[in-house]
Order: sequence, then structure tokens, then C-alpha cells
Amino acid sequence: MQLNIHEAKTQLSRLAERVLKGERIVIARAGKPCMDLVPHNQSSEPRKPGRYRGQIHMDSNFDEADESIRAMFEGDS
Repeated sequence: MQLNIHEAKTQLSRLAERVLKGERIVIARAGKPCMDLVPHNQSSEPRKPGRYRGQIHMDSNFDEADESIRAMFEGDS
């Protein structure tokens, strides 16, 4: 279902019930989709910053630019 922002504002309670039942609601501005109305993600486990520490590794040359890609942006010099 897609509706404009003004319609969504006047029907928010009804739309919320429909979303909670699994319906996808697209909200549009001037007829162009700009956002989705979705249920809140209530994960059972809170975020833990740093939980992947020591498990992710990057190559020592991670920040080095590939010469062919650099040439595409900057031109051959």
C-alpha cells in the first residue's frame, strides 16, 4: 500500500495496526515513495560495542589506492 504523507498523518493509528499485522506501507511525497512504515526491531540482545574485536582483520595495504581505480578518477598522469 502506498499513500501520501498527509494521508499517513491522518491515519497513523490505523496504519500502525496494519504494519504490526505484517503489511508493507510506503509513504510518498508528491507521489514519489520516500519512506517505509515498518515495525520497530526489538532484538532480544542489546548491541555490544567491540564484540567482534580481534575477529576482523584488514590487510596492511587496506588504505592504499589501486592504481587502475585511481586512474579512472584522476586520469593518467
